[in-house]
Amino acid sequence: MPKMKTHKGAAKRFKRSGSGKIRHDKAWRGHNRNKKSAARWRRAKGKSNLSGKNAKRIDRMLHP
Repeated sequence: MPKMKTHKGAAKRFKRSGSGKIRHDKAWRGHNRNKKSAARWRRAKGKSNLSGKNAKRIDRMLHP
């Protein structure tokens, strides 16, 4: 059987933490910064964890 390949689109967007959780950047940070409030930018700062079915699905994409 051939080896499964890593999903490169997912590999660029998600990383695995030291404890094995799936981390991702928050949304709404791309462009048009001036029309977004400072509070909105603070909420979109940093990284977040995936959980449940989403984490399982991305886990399969990263480590087939």
